[in-house]
Amino acid sequence: MTRLRAHLLVVCVLSLLAGACAGLKQSKPILPVREYEKMIVGRLDADYVGTDNCVARCHKHDKITDDFKHSVHGEQIKQETGLPLVNCESCHGPGSLAIAGIGDDVALNDREGKKCNTSTFLDIKNLPPQAQSLICLKCHSAASIPALAHWNASPHALNDVSCFDCHKLHQGPQQKVSRDEMAELCYGCHPEVKAQNRLFSHHPVMEKKMACDDCHDPHGSVQDNLLRGSTPKETCTRCHMEKQGPFVYEHADVTENCANCHSPHGSVNNYLLNAAMPFLCLQCHAGHILDTTPTTPGVKQLFTNRCTDCHSQIHGTDIPVPAITGPGTMRQ
Repeated sequence: MTRLRAHLLVVCVLSLLAGACAGLKQSKPILPVREYEKMIVGRLDADYVGTDNCVARCHKHDKITDDFKHSVHGEQIKQETGLPLVNCESCHGPGSLAIAGIGDDVALNDREGKKCNTSTFLDIKNLPPQAQSLICLKCHSAASIPALAHWNASPHALNDVSCFDCHKLHQGPQQKVSRDEMAELCYGCHPEVKAQNRLFSHHPVMEKKMACDDCHDPHGSVQDNLLRGSTPKETCTRCHMEKQGPFVYEHADVTENCANCHSPHGSVNNYLLNAAMPFLCLQCHAGHILDTTPTTPGVKQLFTNRCTDCHSQIHGTDIPVPAITGPGTMRQ
């Protein structure tokens, strides 16, 4: 009898567990994003009224409204596309409370100085950087994949940089930084790079022939320093294709990381080299010894000319170097 009770107890427990697991698998509706925005504002009685209703009661935001209509958000994302409709309330939250105190007569509102109460919107400027980015990511986490796939773990996100630090949505219809302005924007946080770009040998960033995002992906990357591509060499050979290879005879140190020899942002040496030749090469290679007089082989001299005078294909070659013998030749 005791065994039967124990068996029945086990069966009941397993049945309850199975029922609980089945309940966990059921999909439960979550509140729409709009409801959470109301909670953040702190007024659940706020409601969405649409951009046209907001801007129709005063002309204060006419310039911003016109710029927005001609922006990527205003023109490319339309309601008929099935994509999320982007308007003022998509970022600022519900606007019914903001226009509750002003009437429909625009001229009267202008004469009496009545304006919308912007304090009822989301306080975007005082939100933490991560919360500011979430306002954008609620749409762009799906619409901008894979561009933002690495954002949450990127150095920018981890160092409290938000989308609004780079994207100025109210400064005109161009809602991302232009190539001409990009360098100065990046220099605001990376002044050491600005100094390096002013050195004698540099990539043509100052000359506006390049921009920072030609090499770096500001939204995140699988590489260090937000480099594009899978390896540093892949990043560099997007422009320097003749160095890509593969070669039969490869220079081992340059097969993956060009920065072993080059300083990408600027250098005091030719060709962005980290050090002048032959000192750059001597960091890894022993110097060549030259027999100055064939009759007195004990007298030798270190050969310290530019290595590339003889080794011209330093990135790799398909042609072997012929053996050279005889008095007065270089040997290592």
